[in-house]
Amino acid sequence: MSTLEAKVSKIDVEKIRKDFPILKLKVNDKDLVYLDNGATTQKPLAVIKAVEHYNENLNGNPHRGAHYLGVTSTEAYENARETVRKFIGAEKASEIIFTRNATESLNLIAYSYGLNFINKGDEIVIPVSEHHSNILPWQMVVKSKGAVLKYMYPNKDGRITEEEYKSKITDKTKIVAIAQMSNVLGTKYPVKEIAKYAHEKGAVVVIDGAQSAPHMKVDVKDLDADFFVFSGHKMLSSMGIGVLYAKEKFLLEMPPFLRGGDMIEYVTEQDATFAELPFKFEAGTQNVEGAVSLAAAIEYINSIGLDNIEAYETELTEYALKKVSEIDYVSVYGPKDVKDRGGIVSFNIKDVHPHDVATILNNYGVAVRSGHHCAQPLMKYLGIQASSRASFYFYNTYEEIDKFVESLKNVRKWLGYGRS
Repeated sequence: MSTLEAKVSKIDVEKIRKDFPILKLKVNDKDLVYLDNGATTQKPLAVIKAVEHYNENLNGNPHRGAHYLGVTSTEAYENARETVRKFIGAEKASEIIFTRNATESLNLIAYSYGLNFINKGDEIVIPVSEHHSNILPWQMVVKSKGAVLKYMYPNKDGRITEEEYKSKITDKTKIVAIAQMSNVLGTKYPVKEIAKYAHEKGAVVVIDGAQSAPHMKVDVKDLDADFFVFSGHKMLSSMGIGVLYAKEKFLLEMPPFLRGGDMIEYVTEQDATFAELPFKFEAGTQNVEGAVSLAAAIEYINSIGLDNIEAYETELTEYALKKVSEIDYVSVYGPKDVKDRGGIVSFNIKDVHPHDVATILNNYGVAVRSGHHCAQPLMKYLGIQASSRASFYFYNTYEEIDKFVESLKNVRKWLGYGRS
């Protein structure tokens, strides 16, 4: 056991790993080392069994039927909404909208709020490090409305400074959209301070919590977020379920994003009135199975404790950064101080394309991401085309980091460069 590992006393990683059947998988006759958690996480038995129980005992079309399964599916769905509300500290369950993922949530905001409340000459401010899901919707809005899209740029350490955000957010700014944690740099941005300043300038604040909500406590009221989004599959649940939180005052003003069944009050031949919140924004048959899986995932995370998860991942990331930084032909992106970053380490190996890195690591059973990570503007700003990315979760171990680092040391050898 390493010195760093000895610091962790509140997480029993080996016990936790027994809850994740897929972690026993062999890849190329090697034990799987899964380090692609920033893309999607694996599911514990508690989530798998919760979905199985729902499908075997509760499945029905919610909000429609008076029969037993219609009622039980509705209860499962609305109980999940309440679980999410508590998880992020929202005031009302009606402020929680279920979507397919964070991407759909951001599009909902752009279409329902952006297209209706942004005017010609208004400014929308975002970091250049944003995921495409928090860039493309705003590009659409400014092009449609004659508005302006401005970027904040991180410094050489991957941080957005106070000087930077105060110089970009002005009286013309109407929306500030920012990830709480960068999916490439791993930077934890000061979203609470940025939100406070943006509100002083009269702007609305959209926070992308896809990379943060699974790893650290989120309190939307403390952040004073006007909108907050995240995806279930990045925090142990099934794919196809996401969350949009919005302050009630905005949801009441915004028109629906999608229209159809279950989101209406009355429909006539020429007009319609819409259902109360949150149903106004949830057209069609809902993904109850996904909501059940998300609720089970949240309960599992809560049983471990987000403070414990964040502390463990911080130490794991510190260990990984130290090990990777000792390899002189590896370049690492993002803050050097682990206190300013989450469990994401993006890197490049000299003279080796990131796709080749990922392919070679796969031969050792190590799963990492490669490419532009849906952040092409950031890649251009960094002066690179792509990178490899290792991203951690609380079921990863120090031994897995060692295997990852050792496999990194063999990448150049595979391509005929030797070990350095």
